[in-house]
Amino acid sequence: MKILALDTSTKVASVAVMDENNLLAEYFINNNERNHSQRLMPMIDNVLKDLELKAEDIDYYAVSNGPGSFTGLRIGVTTIKGMAYASGKKVVAVDTLDAIANNVSYVNAIVCSIMDARNRQVYVAMYDEGKKIVEDTSIDIDELIDKIIFLGTKVVFVGDAVLVYREYLKEKLKNNCIIPREIDLLPRASIVAQLAFYKIQDKDVLSSYELVPNYLKKSQAEREYEKKNNSKK
Repeated sequence: MKILALDTSTKVASVAVMDENNLLAEYFINNNERNHSQRLMPMIDNVLKDLELKAEDIDYYAVSNGPGSFTGLRIGVTTIKGMAYASGKKVVAVDTLDAIANNVSYVNAIVCSIMDARNRQVYVAMYDEGKKIVEDTSIDIDELIDKIIFLGTKVVFVGDAVLVYREYLKEKLKNNCIIPREIDLLPRASIVAQLAFYKIQDKDVLSSYELVPNYLKKSQAEREYEKKNNSKK
């Protein structure tokens, strides 16, 4: 069984292929311009060529479907939907916050995945010994810090919001703030593929029609539109 996985939920674009036992290849670009629409298909093409595989050799397609960058999620999900539809294969949706948390599955501490949602908002989920203890939500960074101070325990932070709030987290949480190496902060397609493998074993798969992004909150454009319409009313 071969799985092709994507992650485009942040400025990072990554593509990976794995089988039941091994990671066969992973391409990873940390690109501040977020031009995933230009880079993603060439990355997929190069990975398959380097492995001497064709699209029909892939058994399942997987993607991190959010939360994350609205544009990035649309590109990743649409790409996987198209490839799966064309080949008649099933897809697997992997929660982005779950994938990031699994970068540090080796740590013996509470893990907090945080992704930048802008305007001092972050997407958050928390884990203890691999078990999700706080479901995906959007929250103000100060409210999150207050909750962690209340917990009074060490927390490992991962996710692109760490790059934004690193010093602020350290200032507020002192020794209870643990930040791993930078490579562990960002989502990776290899982890998406690994989590997809477990979901396939549990038969947690979708058709290409069923796959949708999990934006978790409305875009700024949608909020502004609703605000404008409500003011008119």
